Amino acid sequence: MSQTIESRLAEMGIVLPQAAAPAANYVPFTKAGSLLFISGQLPMQDGTVVCKGHLGRNVPLEDAQDAARLCAINILAQASSALDGDLERIVQMVKIQGFVASTADYIEQHLVINGASNFLVEALGERGKHARAAVGMASLPMDAAVEVDAILEVR
Repeated sequence: MSQTIESRLAEMGIVLPQAAAPAANYVPFTKAGSLLFISGQLPMQDGTVVCKGHLGRNVPLEDAQDAARLCAINILAQASSALDGDLERIVQMVKIQGFVASTADYIEQHLVINGASNFLVEALGERGKHARAAVGMASLPMDAAVEVDAILEVR
């Protein structure tokens, strides 16, 4: 019998937070057929952005990878909310997009977003493998160093 997502999270010591409310005029998720679109998630913990600034200036790679991981945890929290708490309805993580606040000469955005990708594969197993983009940005909301959004196939 394969492991459930909830049991994988428990083994990892992860308790999903309550899904964050939108910070502006948008919804945290929307469904279209079997696709679930999760709005961009910041590295929020207890209502606070935990990693602020820019890669290449004042944010170390390891801190940004941890922030990307936290964004992915928040994506699963939103998915749980959208799926009435049943993460087993996730068929596949289709795509994530990672946005990294970085200086113009910073070129390791892909390594930052590995923090989210690695977590999703660990938590979801084969269902966590996904296509993705990792993009440098001049700035992100609330001075966050990282933001990640997602598209999932669900039942």
